[in-house]
Amino acid sequence: MEAQQAQGFDIPNVEAWVRDNVATLEPPFEWIQLQGGHSNLTYLLHDQHGHKAVIRRPPLGKLLPKAHDMAREWALISCLDPTGFSVPAALGFCGDHSVTGAAFYLMGFSEGCPLHSAEQTAAYVGSDKRQTLAYSFIDTLAQLHSLDPDEIGLGSLAKKDGYISRQVNTWYRSWQASIEPAAYDDGRAHELKQAFLDAQPEQNVARIVHGDYGFHNCLIGSDAQVSAVVDWEIATLGEPLADLGYALRNWPESPEDIARHPHAPTAVSGLPLRSELAERYARITGLSLDMLNYYISFNHWKSAAILHGVYARYKQGNKSSQGVNLDKVRASIDASLEAAVDAMNRLNNTPISR
Repeated sequence: MEAQQAQGFDIPNVEAWVRDNVATLEPPFEWIQLQGGHSNLTYLLHDQHGHKAVIRRPPLGKLLPKAHDMAREWALISCLDPTGFSVPAALGFCGDHSVTGAAFYLMGFSEGCPLHSAEQTAAYVGSDKRQTLAYSFIDTLAQLHSLDPDEIGLGSLAKKDGYISRQVNTWYRSWQASIEPAAYDDGRAHELKQAFLDAQPEQNVARIVHGDYGFHNCLIGSDAQVSAVVDWEIATLGEPLADLGYALRNWPESPEDIARHPHAPTAVSGLPLRSELAERYARITGLSLDMLNYYISFNHWKSAAILHGVYARYKQGNKSSQGVNLDKVRASIDASLEAAVDAMNRLNNTPISR
């Protein structure tokens, strides 16, 4: 039989480590590569007794100092798992790079699939289960934000205060750095940055902020409920309402609003509107949502900054643009800024210029 291969993994060494350190699995495994996961190398493992697990390590090559931090991901799922929160079971972490060239960890396999488009949602979740889907989605986020990081061993994960000002300054620097290579600027990006700092609310509490919470990072089971939240790579501590604003930024506010994002996984009939989910979140967490539009605006602006950086890399030739419609990328930046202005103007007596 031909020996198995798995990119980035020394299979004999890894299986020997698992045999010595993870009592619930028995190698040798069948290795099946999984797609997604922010380019981390991720494989589904089948052991000798039919048990399933997932193994993750960083991509090959030189990485930025804080990128693809397996120890960080492991800290989050290993501390969240005992609380009953919906994460894959934490099975084992190896920080010894001599085993396979990088740190890696194993987690349990969770049944379910992420939803990336309206077509996927419509096909996977029947109309009679879409309210259940939405309620599970928002309840899961509310549960995360009800956990005290100090009480579950995550109090030292990151700085707790000043989250929004740090985020605003970080993404504004990104926008400024991309202006020249992109040959593109927009006054709304600068005006919004100042508006965020001027109107910055006092931080409520410090909670775990997933940073990329959406249907794309939730595994949805056949019962239309969240079976696990995945991809904790950029999670930190900070303002929970920023996480809520990200999760709800493209959620329809009215039935007509679906047309604004027709391909989004939330662009299907039968889902509750944003206001209903926000009210449900507020009841569970006890947090005031008076400034929710501030956080929705911030997340649209942040998305614009991220897209601006991508556009700059395309224009500079640092990222292949073959098959990429650059006009569409630029239009997406404009749409994100427009959505940020709309949300901020709902808070602001002095409208931001368009």
